[in-house]
Amino acid sequence: MLVKMPEFSSARIIVIGDVMLDRYWSGQALRISPEAPVPVVKVKAVEDRVGGAGNVALNIAKLGGKVTLLGVVGDDAEGEILKQLLEEQGVICDFVVEKSTRSVCKLRVMAQHQQLIRMDFEDTPIKFDRKSLEKSLVSHFPENNVVVFSDYGKGTLADVSNYIDEAKRAGIKVLVDPKGTDYQRYAKADLITPNQVELQAVVGACISDQELIEKGRTLLVQCQIPSLLLTRGEAGMMLVEKDSVHSLPAQAKDVFDVTGAGDTVIAVMALGVSLELPSCEAMYLANLAGGIVVGKVGTSTVSQQDLNQAMHGDRDSQYGIVSEAELSKVFARAKAHDEKIVMTNGCFDLLHVGHVTYLEQAKALGDRLCVAVNSDESVKRLKGELRPINGVQERMAVLAALACVDWVVEFTEETPERLYCNLLPDIIVKGGDYRSDQVVGGDCVIKAGGEVKILQFVDGQSTTSMINKARQAE
Repeated sequence: MLVKMPEFSSARIIVIGDVMLDRYWSGQALRISPEAPVPVVKVKAVEDRVGGAGNVALNIAKLGGKVTLLGVVGDDAEGEILKQLLEEQGVICDFVVEKSTRSVCKLRVMAQHQQLIRMDFEDTPIKFDRKSLEKSLVSHFPENNVVVFSDYGKGTLADVSNYIDEAKRAGIKVLVDPKGTDYQRYAKADLITPNQVELQAVVGACISDQELIEKGRTLLVQCQIPSLLLTRGEAGMMLVEKDSVHSLPAQAKDVFDVTGAGDTVIAVMALGVSLELPSCEAMYLANLAGGIVVGKVGTSTVSQQDLNQAMHGDRDSQYGIVSEAELSKVFARAKAHDEKIVMTNGCFDLLHVGHVTYLEQAKALGDRLCVAVNSDESVKRLKGELRPINGVQERMAVLAALACVDWVVEFTEETPERLYCNLLPDIIVKGGDYRSDQVVGGDCVIKAGGEVKILQFVDGQSTTSMINKARQAE
């Protein structure tokens, strides 16, 4: 499907539902406790993230939409942390602060990127002033055209039927991420987004896609809802409407954690509805976004850059020839995705098969390959006044066209030591008869937990021999 990246900044959306704090204690589990048959985690990092309805709002804000979040928090530190995290990202928070309850907090203990245990701190159902929440919701209708109900079953949406009626009277589009088996509570919504397990808990087991579609449509008629977006894990997504069905395959290459994926999907759908995109286009974007977020660990969001990369593939504007400042940003993004970055350097004056073989071998050591290229002045200092044959822009353009090369950057010094020590790739690759301790910048990278690899050049291939051969031919 050919879809342009929308201008999400004009979207105006309300998110209301169960707000919660996702807390992560992460470390390594290298032994079993002598006290009980359980792993001992040496905690090295503590991180707080926004979960539940807050994660929906955060996804909208990250993509550039204007979003107002309504929910209930306790008069406690967790509630304050939630508000701070959200407002830092541009989310407008209009919370009911209830002294008689505690903010919902889910603590996950992680080791080697895997959950070992989850502990929930909450008082459910949440007790709060329902009239106050409804009044706040209605007050935000004039500035918005979509409301998302994010139901996690904690009690914030106990009166969701009334809220939907109020929204429909105001001409607001309604999207629901449902919970439980009573979908009559969501009657008259415009779109619901259950996953396949949740839907079959309501309509019964389905032995074929056709049965799933038929039962889904029956549910839509019963609840007076025109559209059902069904997330199906490895099977992708299915959009079921009265007269049409659209399916898309799953986009994720690697699934690390499905936590919060449904939040991302409904957030992107809400953006599409707010911008009045065709439902198939909104679904396409939501499917891409869902595929991105399951490739991250924990509750995560998707940025416009993430989505743009997914739409256009790896060879988009973030790749190819970049400045050092741009390279720092793409390195940070790649590392956030747990991608292993390989880096090498050279003059690459006249590209030959030895260069290409060497670069392909270097790329095979990781996920991304960055090539640092000597400036024209540094080549002259190293090779003499008659070099380079090709200018630096020409040399970088040829390298950037190789399928195995992700980024190409120029450096002006005689060695790339400063560049390596600033960027800290996971692996430095050097060709020739060097020892690891002789590679400039290697000590910085090794100290940061990286490594240095030495590859052998292809025999009989060199730029100098190519130049001499050409001169002899003349």
